[in-house]
Amino acid sequence: MEYEIGPDESVSTAVVRAVSAVEGCEPCALRPLADVIDPAALDSLFGPQYDGTPRTGGRLSFVYDECCITIDNGEYLTLQLLEDRFGDERDQEPADSCVR
Repeated sequence: MEYEIGPDESVSTAVVRAVSAVEGCEPCALRPLADVIDPAALDSLFGPQYDGTPRTGGRLSFVYDECCITIDNGEYLTLQLLEDRFGDERDQEPADSCVR
């Protein structure tokens, strides 16, 4: 699933919304994002610089609630369920940075 992060939406909120949409549940039913990654640090990583100019570039991948999340430039989020991603290929090296 691909998700475009809105201009007034924090990256951490986008992660929770995207995962809940894929899993078909309410955001409050998910494990807290803070159990996996610091939401304030995540938002800060992709937030504006100290002088207010936007940050450019950057990519971060991590696993949250059985999903591989990749954030590109703080604008786009790609989500893939680990079961779809690895299937029966658990003994093979993964294609990119999300690993179990």
